[in-house]
Amino acid sequence: MNRGLKLSIITVTLNSGKHLEETIKSVLSQDYKKFEYIIIDGGSTDNTLDIIKKYEQHLACWISEPDRGMYDAMNKGIARATGDIVGIINSDDYYFPGAFSKVADAFMDESLDQYIFWGDIMQGDDLTLGWRPWNLKRGAFAPHPSMFCPKKIYDRIGTYTLDYKVLGDYDFMYRAIHKYGIKPLYLHEPVAFFRPGGLASKNILPALKDELHVKLKYGQPFTVAYPMFLLKVIKNSPNIIRNWKMSKTGVRSQEPE
Repeated sequence: MNRGLKLSIITVTLNSGKHLEETIKSVLSQDYKKFEYIIIDGGSTDNTLDIIKKYEQHLACWISEPDRGMYDAMNKGIARATGDIVGIINSDDYYFPGAFSKVADAFMDESLDQYIFWGDIMQGDDLTLGWRPWNLKRGAFAPHPSMFCPKKIYDRIGTYTLDYKVLGDYDFMYRAIHKYGIKPLYLHEPVAFFRPGGLASKNILPALKDELHVKLKYGQPFTVAYPMFLLKVIKNSPNIIRNWKMSKTGVRSQEPE
């Protein structure tokens, strides 16, 4: 086991009292102990800050201040990270036991400026593969809690753009692989649980539009990207329509595929 690498784990929060403690416990209970934990809060008004203060002795740092959205908060966390590898776990998701050890072992003999780690992830009861090479041209990536990225790569290629409300993480992954040639370091084991019903699931059509924009921005031909966009709109049309009908009730639909 590689005990030399330090991990920086970041959680961004905003009124996350319902599930935050479960997230924190999943980080602090890891058997790999060479990590720092950073929480970036966007100015919560529920009991989120009480939960953070309960565990603040275990945190490298935490802040609570207004931000420009989730990706701005992630960038604030990355700027404060001092570890070799950065993992970002949502405030309603959690890591499985042993996840950090698996990440450290995977990087044992690998360069920290050439590889990004992806593990598999549970989305509710469904297993999503962290890396799907057959979907590479489609630009399909697993949710970001399955990813651990060396700090050197963030320093070299940049962090999360604020141009996209929903898919800033998708832009980063696509940029890393397709523009900078970063290689995947893939472990075919689940490392995290991703709770369905997040931001993308409530904004399916905007997310698909952002995905199209990212692909075109990084050079995918329009003749390839646009037909795929139309196919995904058609495939997700029941959920897009459901979201439109239920927008005033807050009912959640399914993640776009």
